[in-house]
Amino acid sequence: MKSNLEQGHKVQLIDVRSAAEYAAGHVPGALNVPMDQIESRLDDLAADTEVILVCQSGNRACMTHEMIESHHNNLTILDGGTKAWQECGLPVVSSTRTRWSLDRQVRLGAGMLVLIGVILSVTVQPGFIWLAGFVGAGLTFAGLTDICGMA
Repeated sequence: MKSNLEQGHKVQLIDVRSAAEYAAGHVPGALNVPMDQIESRLDDLAADTEVILVCQSGNRACMTHEMIESHHNNLTILDGGTKAWQECGLPVVSSTRTRWSLDRQVRLGAGMLVLIGVILSVTVQPGFIWLAGFVGAGLTFAGLTDICGMA
């Protein structure tokens, strides 16, 4: 692949790992399209170009290849993934900032609301315990229905 890139062959690198994994280190020029979003983002794949799927070791890239091979006729997999890329001494790009997933942000918000409700019910007014109960009911509903009002 490196020689193809050096010779100017037109390729598109798609990193199918999560946004956090991508931010931790990815092949220069790779576009992040997480595996769980790939089918809804097929338009992001260049139709007239070789698309090289990348993940950490190659396993998720293989699974992604199986998922979308009927939608794109010029797919390949970076053997060994970014791990092999780095072992060959090739550069990776990493972000010093880590992105929090929406799910993590929602959990933090819910946890803070419960904590604030409990603290206020002990220190200010016992009725604030209902805030913690309301958030707990919302989390229970979200867990049962897979619908989250905070997301």
